[in-house]
Amino acid sequence: MTPLSPTALLARLRDLDVKIWVEGERLRINAPTDVLTPELRAELTAGKAALIEMLGHAPGVAVAESSLDGATAPLSFSQQRLWFLDQLRPNSPEYNIPGATRIVGALNHEALERAIAAIIERHDVLRTHFAMVDGAPVQVVEPPRAFRVTVHDLRELPESDRDRHVRELLLAEAARSFDLARGPLFRATVYRVGDEEHIVMLVLHHSVGDGWSGWIFIQELVALYTAFVRGEPSSLPPLPMQYADFARWQRQWMEGDALKADLEYWTGQLEGLNEALELPTDRPRPPVQTSNGALEKMVFPTELMERVEAASRREGVTPFMMLLAAFTTVLARYSGQDDITLGTPIANRTRVDFESLIGLFANTLVLRTDLSGNPPFRELLQRVREVALGAYAHQDVPFEKLVEVLHPAREMSRAPLFQVLFAFQNIPHENFRLPGLTLERLILHSGAAQADLSLHVGRDGEGDGYALAFEYNTDLFDGATIHAMGEHFLKLTGEAVDDPSQHILDVPMLSEEELHRLLVEWNATDAPLPQVGVHELIGAQARRTPDAVAVVFEDLSMTYAELHGRSLALAAHLRSLGVGPGVFVALCADRSLDMFVGLLGILNAGGAYVPLDPAYPADRLAHMLEDAGCPVVVTQSHLRQALPATDARVVMLDEAPWPESEEGAGTAEAVGGDDPAYAIFTSGSTGRPKGVQVPHRALVNLLASMARAPGLGPDDTLLAVTTLSFDIAGLELYLPLIVGARVVLASREAALDPARLAALIERERVT
Repeated sequence: MTPLSPTALLARLRDLDVKIWVEGERLRINAPTDVLTPELRAELTAGKAALIEMLGHAPGVAVAESSLDGATAPLSFSQQRLWFLDQLRPNSPEYNIPGATRIVGALNHEALERAIAAIIERHDVLRTHFAMVDGAPVQVVEPPRAFRVTVHDLRELPESDRDRHVRELLLAEAARSFDLARGPLFRATVYRVGDEEHIVMLVLHHSVGDGWSGWIFIQELVALYTAFVRGEPSSLPPLPMQYADFARWQRQWMEGDALKADLEYWTGQLEGLNEALELPTDRPRPPVQTSNGALEKMVFPTELMERVEAASRREGVTPFMMLLAAFTTVLARYSGQDDITLGTPIANRTRVDFESLIGLFANTLVLRTDLSGNPPFRELLQRVREVALGAYAHQDVPFEKLVEVLHPAREMSRAPLFQVLFAFQNIPHENFRLPGLTLERLILHSGAAQADLSLHVGRDGEGDGYALAFEYNTDLFDGATIHAMGEHFLKLTGEAVDDPSQHILDVPMLSEEELHRLLVEWNATDAPLPQVGVHELIGAQARRTPDAVAVVFEDLSMTYAELHGRSLALAAHLRSLGVGPGVFVALCADRSLDMFVGLLGILNAGGAYVPLDPAYPADRLAHMLEDAGCPVVVTQSHLRQALPATDARVVMLDEAPWPESEEGAGTAEAVGGDDPAYAIFTSGSTGRPKGVQVPHRALVNLLASMARAPGLGPDDTLLAVTTLSFDIAGLELYLPLIVGARVVLASREAALDPARLAALIERERVT
C-alpha cells in the first residue's frame, strides 16, 4: 500500500473529525478509539516527520493524546498501584513475571529474535516506561528500536555442574529488578546449554503484563517464529487498540454512573471490615511488610479433583467456589476467626477489544465470607456462591479505586483489605509446538511474595494433572508450616466434598498419622515421678555436692551443705512450734540468703509457705494471713513493724535462737504428694484475693520433667528474678538446686533496673 502524502493524510483526518497539532517536537492527536485503527496509526507513524514540518507550531488545546511513539498516556489504576509500590520498595522483584522454556532441537536464533522484536513492535506496552509529568506518573511509549536477545553460551561448563549453574542463572534473572522510570520492562535471554539444547527466559514486569499476557506472547511467538522459519510474513491480524487506549477508557469509565452503582455494592459488602486475618506465623510480623518469598508446590490428586467436580455439579456451584469454601474453612480454623476476607485475581478483559492485548488488565476481587454459626459445609457453599457471583457482577471497579474509596486502616506491616490470595485455573495448558523443536516449560520463582500467603490451584503443565502452589512470605512462615497447611487443605477438601452435611468445624482436617502423632506420640511423656517433696530432692543433691556453691546474693553465698544445714535447723525449730504437713507458714522476707533459708526451712519442717511480699499494702497482708490461717510467721527483724497485727508466733530469720550447726539438729520431714508445698494469692482484680494451694506432687512433677530436658546441669548458673508471689519462682529457685547448679538471686532493685540486671548477668556469668 502506497503511503498517503501529508496533504492527503490531513484531508482524511479532517473527514474523520480527528484533531491534530504540534507541541514542541511532538505530534499530538485527539481521536476516538474506534477511529484510530491500526492502519491509520501506521500512516500517522510513517508520516509523522512530514506532518510536523507541514503543521509547524500550530496552536492546539491539550486534550487526550494518542499512543503514538513518544506520546504519553495516563496509567491504568493497576499500573498506578504498582508504580506507587515501586516508590516504596524500589528494586524489588516481587512483581516480576518470569517464564522459562527448555527447547531441544536446531533453534533458529535469527527467527527467534525477529519474532520477539515483532511482538515488541506490535504491542506498545512492551516499549513503555513511566515518567513524571506535572507531578503525576504517565506512560511513555518509546519508538521501536533494534532488539537483540542476550545469549549466554554455557556449553563449556562441566556437564556435572551445568544444571546447577543454569538453575542459579535462571533464578538470578527472575529476581533481577526493573527500572520503571527508564525501561525496558521486558527482557529476553537465551542460555545455550548444548549444541541443540537451549533455555529461553522471558521476564516481564507486572506493570506491563499479566498471566493472560504471557499466553498471548507465547501464542504470537509461536506463530511468528514458525512464519519466519518458513520465510513467510506475519499472519497476525492488526491489533484493535493499544494498552494506553484501555487506560484512557478505564479513566473515562470511572467518571460514569456505572462506577457509582458498583461502589455502592462494594461499600455495603465490606462495611465494618476492620479485622486482619491473624494466621499463626513462625515468626513475629515485621513492623514493615516485606516481599521475601518462596514457593511450595504440591500435587493435587486427579482423583480428588474429579470428586470436587462431581460434588460441585451436585451442589450447584463451580469447582472454584468449592475449593474457595474449603480453603476459607482452613483459614478460619487456623485463625479462629469467622469473618474471612481474601483476594482472588480475575482476568478483567470484559471487552473483546482487550482479549488480544498484552498489558496489565487483571484485577483483584475482595471476597468476604461469613462463617459464623459453624454452618454445614453445604450451607457455606451457598454463602460462598453468593459472594463470588456478587463480586463477578461488580468486577470492573479496580482494586486500587476500592482502597481509595473505603479508606481502610493502613498498617505498614500488612496489605489493606486482605493478606491472603486464592486462585484457581482449570483450563488445560496449550502444548505449543515449534517446527523441529521440543518444548518443556520450567517452573521458576522470583524469590518474592506479593501477599502473606497465596494459594494457586491449577493444571501442573504436565498432562492433565493438578498442583497446589503456595507462594508465601518467608519472614512469616517456614516451608514445613506451609506444606502442613497444604496437607490440611487436601484432607479437608476430600472430606467436605464426600459429605457436605458436616459442620465446618467438624470436617476432619488431620491425617491419621498426624492424629496419632498429636494424641499419642506427643503425649507419651509419662516417666517415673519421685514420690518425695521438693526439699528432699534438694537435700539429696546437697549430700552429693556439699561443697558446691548453691546460692549467691550480692557479695554473699552459701554452699549446698550450708544451705541444707541452716534450713534443717530452722525446720527443727518450726516443728517445735507445731509446723508439719498441711500447716501453712507465712514467709515475709526481702530477697536474700535468709529468704532461701526460710523457704527450705518451712518445707523441711513439712509445712507449706505463704509468701507475703513486704511491698504489699497492709490490708492485703492482713487478709492473706487471716485467709491462710497461718499459726507461724517467719520474717526478718526490720520487717516486723510492717506486718499486720497477728496472734501467730513470729520467728526472726536474723535472730536465730536454734542451734544451726549441731550435728543432727534436724531432719527433713517426709510429705505426701497431695500435701501442699505453698499457697499464693491471686491479684484480687475480680474481687477479694484468693489463695491457691500447690501440692508437692505438682511442683515435683514440673521440676522432674524440666530436669530431664537437656540443657541445665551442674556447670550452669540460673538468674532468679521472679517474686515469690508468682508461680514461676518455684522453677527459678528449685530447678537449679535439684541438678547441682547455682542460683543467683537478684535483688528487687536489680530486677527492676535493666542496666543493673545486665551488669549482674555479666558479673555472675549467668548461663
